[in-house]
Amino acid sequence: MSHNTSNPAEQAALDSLTASDALAGGEGVAAPSVTPAFSPLYQQIKTLILRSLQAGEWKPGDMIPSELELAARYRVSQGTVRKAIDALAADNLLVRRQGKGTFVATHAEQHIQYRFLRLLPDQGTLASQGPAERDIIECRRLRAPAEIARQLNLRTGDPVLQARRVLSFAGSPAILEDLWLPGSSFRGLTQETLATNKGPMYALFETEFGVRMVRAVEKLKAVAADAAAAALLGVPVGHPLLSVERLAYTYNDVPMELRRGLYRTESRHYHNDLS
Repeated sequence: MSHNTSNPAEQAALDSLTASDALAGGEGVAAPSVTPAFSPLYQQIKTLILRSLQAGEWKPGDMIPSELELAARYRVSQGTVRKAIDALAADNLLVRRQGKGTFVATHAEQHIQYRFLRLLPDQGTLASQGPAERDIIECRRLRAPAEIARQLNLRTGDPVLQARRVLSFAGSPAILEDLWLPGSSFRGLTQETLATNKGPMYALFETEFGVRMVRAVEKLKAVAADAAAAALLGVPVGHPLLSVERLAYTYNDVPMELRRGLYRTESRHYHNDLS
């Protein structure tokens, strides 16, 4: 069964999805000739909405069409659209606002801007310790070493931007971070831009470069501070630190940032909710 949309590309995508999926019920019934992988129709609608987000049809902070409008657009029920939006909201890609509508999530929002920061104070909250003070140590463009290129899905020698910064709270250094970004996606990003930006870095990436980080994978281990890290974090050489390597992705699982942080944990801890 074909679901006509107002957009030929969306129609082709939905036809491609439904042609390979066995769907039960009145919507999206397909008759494949081989045993298919089951994919509920709401997941297919979620994929189409995600493609629109990736294409920039709705930008961070924008309100998306209503459930009724999307149901008409994709020729499915409002309930199917609601389930798709619920799934995207659970992934922190969309935000429902009572009485206003559904909006594309942005890292500028208070409850999202610290989504990837897991270092919490032993006493109080992130909000209670005040905003982070950022000291940009360096920002330079270089050719990607092989190991950096591999993680960012680039070719060795492709241009990347490397930045180093120290985050402090109440005047006390807490995090030393090195990060690498694909140069082609962050043309014009300079040390001055990073230094003058007062909001979350990921919000800057959204507004100035159209790049939204939607998920991240981290690796943690214990390390000892070398001389350079010790000087920047104000600790003795050999002081125990928590090393956190994060690879952040934008839509469609495209890696867009490699970040390596060294965390002081004398009065802070790494917190993660597992579900």
